[in-house]
Amino acid sequence: MKRSILLAVSAPMLMVLAGCSGGDIPEQTLVLENHKFTPDQIDIPHGQKVKIKVENRDDAYEEFDSDSLGREKVIPGKSSGVVVIGPLETGKYPFMGEYHHETAQGLVVVQ
Repeated sequence: MKRSILLAVSAPMLMVLAGCSGGDIPEQTLVLENHKFTPDQIDIPHGQKVKIKVENRDDAYEEFDSDSLGREKVIPGKSSGVVVIGPLETGKYPFMGEYHHETAQGLVVVQ
């Protein structure tokens, strides 16, 4: 009896905690191919956290790098990685591929 009461009380609490785990953070995808990011601009709302999934379709390593976002993430070739940004103030935040910075350029625009 005590066990079923404990389960009845703790199950809703676990569901609330699971909902707060960050699973509801919106995700945007960046594709890196031929040493270029597509799309080269990501628009996100002011004050919101966002996951950016970077899919590196090239054979070579690349690094998602942004001084203004304070993020660096090395993504091996033919793999993906996630960078979480925000919440951010309104503005424009450039990012680049550290290893191919001449072609791998992009911008996060916060509105």
